[in-house]
Amino acid sequence: MATPRKPNGPSLRFRYPEALHRKLLKVLAALEAAEDPTEHREALAELVVALTDRGLAAYFLEPLEAAGAGFLTRQSANLGVAGAERVMGPLIRSILARMDGPQLRSVAGSIRGFMVP
Repeated sequence: MATPRKPNGPSLRFRYPEALHRKLLKVLAALEAAEDPTEHREALAELVVALTDRGLAAYFLEPLEAAGAGFLTRQSANLGVAGAERVMGPLIRSILARMDGPQLRSVAGSIRGFMVP
């Protein structure tokens, strides 16, 4: 199993709902303990998609609103992010669906490495 890289430099973080966190911990624990991690591909993919969506909102949409960007600007940004999500979701699912057990464990380890205690 590949060891997740530890960040050596600056990093950013974003907050996400507690319910998503509980689900994330449950799926990661199940995948990591599973004899066959591939049984958890779909659940992991759903979480990666949810975290990606939340990150786009936290890093882009919410700062626009906080900055007082105009309605049309925010609507354009929402439309662009929605388009990106429509492309990224299936792509993430497709990529994770082709990964084997050690690769899925590596992805889970990377996600754990991103988490702030």
